[in-house]
Amino acid sequence: MASWRDTASEEAQSDLDGLLNTALPAAEQLLEKYGEFFPFGAAVGMNGETKLLASDPGRSDHPSRSDEVLSMLLEGVRKQRNELRAVAICTDVQTADSDAIRIELEHREGTAIAVLVPYKRKHFGHGFEYSVLQAGSASKRVWSND
Repeated sequence: MASWRDTASEEAQSDLDGLLNTALPAAEQLLEKYGEFFPFGAAVGMNGETKLLASDPGRSDHPSRSDEVLSMLLEGVRKQRNELRAVAICTDVQTADSDAIRIELEHREGTAIAVLVPYKRKHFGHGFEYSVLQAGSASKRVWSND
């Protein structure tokens, strides 16, 4: 089976690897500290610099709906996409079997990948156990043809 790396440039591979290595530890830290997290992102600018991204619906210190935060975050990166090489969008999701960290990685060259890291609370509520990372292709949401 062909890998996304077979068709992606070295720059795209480096950008997406870097974003995953930024977003996943940040999500794990948020889970450890708060037990959950609202959607956030990371992006690689045209200059190669990586930065974390967040969105705030402006309603309170603690937004009530993750989907509102996600929509605003996606809207923001779509508006900035001409200034970006790659984007990661990180969400806390529920699957049929467990909770999971989901990271959607997208590069302006066309590569789009979704990474899922299932997790569960350790016994007695002290930290989390993370399962094996799963990856697959994803729909383009930033550099789509719309």
